[in-house]
Amino acid sequence: MSSLLKNKANFSALTPLSFLYRTAEIFPKRLAWIYEKRKATYQELLIRSKRLAGAIKSLNVNKGDIVAVMLPNVPEMIEAHFGVPMSGAILNSLNTRLEKRSIEYILKHSKSKILIFHEDYIGLIKSLSKRIKLKYIIVKDKKEINYRGILEYDSLLNQVNFEKIKENYFPKDEWESISLNYTSGTTGNPKGVLYHHRGAHLMCFNNQMVWKMGYHPIYLWTLPMFHCNGWCFPWTIVALAGTQICTNKFDGKEIMKLINKNKVTHLCGAPIILQMIIDNKKLKKIEKKINIMTAASPPSPNVLEEIEKSGFFVTHVYGLTESYGPAVICEWKTEWDRIKSSSKRANLKARQGVNYPSLDFLDVFNVKSMKPVKRDGKTIGEVFFKGNIVMKGYLNDKEANKSAFKNGWFHTGDLAVIHNDGYIELKDRSKDIIISGGENISSIEIEKIIIKNFKVRDCAVVGIKDQKWGEVPCAFIERKNKTLTKDEILKFCKKYLAGFKIPKKIIFKDLPRTSTGKIQKFNLRNFIIDYDD
Repeated sequence: MSSLLKNKANFSALTPLSFLYRTAEIFPKRLAWIYEKRKATYQELLIRSKRLAGAIKSLNVNKGDIVAVMLPNVPEMIEAHFGVPMSGAILNSLNTRLEKRSIEYILKHSKSKILIFHEDYIGLIKSLSKRIKLKYIIVKDKKEINYRGILEYDSLLNQVNFEKIKENYFPKDEWESISLNYTSGTTGNPKGVLYHHRGAHLMCFNNQMVWKMGYHPIYLWTLPMFHCNGWCFPWTIVALAGTQICTNKFDGKEIMKLINKNKVTHLCGAPIILQMIIDNKKLKKIEKKINIMTAASPPSPNVLEEIEKSGFFVTHVYGLTESYGPAVICEWKTEWDRIKSSSKRANLKARQGVNYPSLDFLDVFNVKSMKPVKRDGKTIGEVFFKGNIVMKGYLNDKEANKSAFKNGWFHTGDLAVIHNDGYIELKDRSKDIIISGGENISSIEIEKIIIKNFKVRDCAVVGIKDQKWGEVPCAFIERKNKTLTKDEILKFCKKYLAGFKIPKKIIFKDLPRTSTGKIQKFNLRNFIIDYDD
C-alpha cells in the first residue's frame, strides 16, 4: 500500500477556480450575473475572468503578489474573485466603508501591487495616489472620468490577447493563498488573514450542504462581497450554476423589488437586512420561500417572527474572518417546527449552533485548564476551532499567529456556553469588537482617537444593543475640562473615523477600574442597561 503514491491522474489541488471552468463548459449560455441593465453568461464570465488574469500578468504582477480591489457589489467584483487568483496573484478585497487612514495602512502592510477601484471612490484614490505608488485601475459604471496615471478596467481587458490565456489555471499546491482579508484587531490596526485554495473550495461545499442549496439558485447580493470574500458565495453560486444579482443599493424597497423581479431564492446579510425588509411598508407574504442567512448579533424574536410570517426562512450562522466567514450554524431540526411558542423558537434560532462539516472540531474551553467546559448552558469558556476552514494565518504577524494557534486550536477570543445538545451560544466578545450592521469595529481604535482630544482624560468604548444595527459604539468619557460637549466629540471623531465607527451614544462619567487601574468594561455594559438620557 505504501507504493500507492499521488500522481497527476489521481490527485489535483482543490480550488474554487475549477467551478467556473466546469459551469462554463456545461451551462455556457446560462446567466452568471445580472446588474441593472447589464447581464453576462457563464461563457462570458469565464472569458472576462481570463482576460483579467492576462491583464494583471501584463502589469508585471508575479505569482504570490497582492492585487487589491475596492469595489461595491458590482459584476467586476465577481470577475476579480476568479481573474485575480487565475493570474497566480492573491485577492485583497478592501472594505469600501473604511477611512483613508485604514485603507492606506492595508495597502502598505500587504504590499499590494495593483488597486482596482470603482469610480465612486475616485476622490479617495486621488488622495491615496499621491502617497502610495502602485498601479491604479478604475472600473467605470456610468460616469466619464479621466485621471492621469489611472488605467481603465474594460480597456485593459480588451487589450489582452486571448490566445495566450486559453489554458485553465490551477494552483500547484492547494495550500497556496487565494485571498487576503483584513479584520479589526484589538490593537486597532487591521490584521491580514490569508485563505488557501483548499479552504475556499471546501467552504463552497459547506455553504451548499448547510443551506441545502440545489442547482441554479438566484442569489441576491445584500452581503458586501468584501466581507470574507462574501462568505465564499461568489465561488459557491458559480459551482451551482446559479445567477448572482448584483446591487449597489441597500434599502428595503430596492431589496424587495429585486427579489420579486428576479425570483430570488437566497440572500445573506447582517440582521439589519432583515429589519430593512420589515420596514418596507409594501412587504407582503411571499408565495415561495426565500432563504436568508444572517450572522453577527442574533435577530430579535420580534424580527424573526415578523420576517418568517412574510415567507422568509432565517438561518443563523456564526464565524469570523479567520474562518472564511460562517463556520458554525444553528442547524434547524424538524421537531422544532412543532414548537408553538414563537419566543421559544426564536431563542433556539438565536443560538450560534454547531460546526460546519469542514470545521472538524468546535468546542468551548476553560482557557486555564485547557479542558472543555460543562455542557450545561451556563459555564462560560472560549470558543475554539479546528479544521480545514480555519485561516492559514495572519500576514507578517508571528506573535498574533502564535497566540491564535496555541495548543493546536484556533482561539476565537469569543466567550460562550455550550448546551447539552452541543449547540454553542455566545455570551461576550473578549476582543471587545463591536459588530454593527455586519461591520467589525475595534473599540480600541475609537478610544485612541477620542483620547487625542486635549479635553479628554480617558475613554472606554463598548457596544450597546441597537434595534437597527445590532450593536453600535457607546463612548464613556472622563473629562479633563468640564466644558467639553458631546457635539465637540462627534465633530472631532468625524475628522478621523468612518461614519459607522462614530459613537452613537456619549456618556460623561468616571470610569470604573480594577485595583491595577484597568477599566472594567463589563460594569459599563451593566450601567448602560439602566441608563436614561
